[in-house]
Amino acid sequence: MDNVEKTEKLPKFLQTEFDPRDPSPWLALYLDQSTPLPDHVKKAWLADSETPSRQFLLPFVRPIARTLIVLIQIVKVVVPRNWAASKLLHWILATGLKYFVRPEANWLVLRHFHMGAQILEFIAANSPVTVETSPLKPMNLDDLKDELFLKHDLNLFNFVIRLGKSLREANKKLAPVVHPDFSMIKEPEITLDSMPRGKLNGIDLQTAIEMFTPTYQLFLTDNDFWRASNSLQLDETIGLYVATILNSPQHLVLLNNKHPLVPMSTLRAGYRLVLHGLSTEMLHALLMDLKQQHMHQNA
Repeated sequence: MDNVEKTEKLPKFLQTEFDPRDPSPWLALYLDQSTPLPDHVKKAWLADSETPSRQFLLPFVRPIARTLIVLIQIVKVVVPRNWAASKLLHWILATGLKYFVRPEANWLVLRHFHMGAQILEFIAANSPVTVETSPLKPMNLDDLKDELFLKHDLNLFNFVIRLGKSLREANKKLAPVVHPDFSMIKEPEITLDSMPRGKLNGIDLQTAIEMFTPTYQLFLTDNDFWRASNSLQLDETIGLYVATILNSPQHLVLLNNKHPLVPMSTLRAGYRLVLHGLSTEMLHALLMDLKQQHMHQNA
């Protein structure tokens, strides 16, 4: 019975026998080791990607969502500039995730907050100046109701501003660190088994993000939504900070949200948010591997 249960929990691409005449693209991506992702994360990511929701629902949702972004932008012209309903927005997002989104997707969403906090803490700990951080580490989907998506965007910009101000005031720059402090880098304490698995939890991560993006725009001020969209291009900024500390610029090759000085349209915010999540997973995996290497070297 245990073996059957374990098999049933495996994604379809790991249950199907390899057929050279009809190879699974998901199996190829899972077995490929060119991207720095641990197996349990890659398995969840690809299991979410091979779902019928992503194959059949996403192509319809994406153009509708982008059309709504344009229409809401027009509406924002006549709506009072500072109108927002952030508490209601986060209740909608948390409830939608809890009752309609796949467990793998919800697990990846919660992991993202923890990994983002750890990466900023890593930069702060290895900076030549003192930098304040405000880590967000939700343990369940209900924790997101405390405006965590908005706070996540604010934290990122506030960190970059505080770090930049402190470095300028001290006339210093980030530099390679011979023995970096990896103490804050660890596997987030959230399990996939703890995620909701109701009958309606079938929407994949990419489709859910496309659905939620115009909702995010509608219930926030125009300024908050633009800032959230522009925060995605700080992936390269954060990547450069870490690469400088580690003295390893080659690890920037897999970044897609680039050129923070050239803001992109909000129309592709949903797709770019998925890339942001994947980039964060890969950067965290890289730091986890380097932490293990340093521990072995110092043992």
